[in-house]
Amino acid sequence: MESILTSIKKMLGITEEYEHFDADLIMHINSVFMILTQLGVGSADGFFIKGKEEAWTDFLPEGTQLELVKSYMYLKVKLLFDPPLGSAVIDVINRQISEFEWRLNVAVDPVNNNRSV
Repeated sequence: MESILTSIKKMLGITEEYEHFDADLIMHINSVFMILTQLGVGSADGFFIKGKEEAWTDFLPEGTQLELVKSYMYLKVKLLFDPPLGSAVIDVINRQISEFEWRLNVAVDPVNNNRSV
């Protein structure tokens, strides 16, 4: 069971044991879950975490082809929590986020496929 909070902390370079920023990260993660809900990813009722107990499989069942959600979550949280100093790097991240949003929209579009998320 892969914790959502722990995996995002790891991608940000924060050890699991260091909990000083957990409240900030949880707030940003939950903001991104709201965006994902609006994109049509996950439950229509939305999803949020309270701590490190919630796992990725709580949000998306195993076997879904939406592993991209993890990378998307990381990039969005990084920009909210620890944005890079260089505008060129921010532009690259924003372009990647836009591509991920487009791909997630395509993946969950019921007209274009018969997959459920």
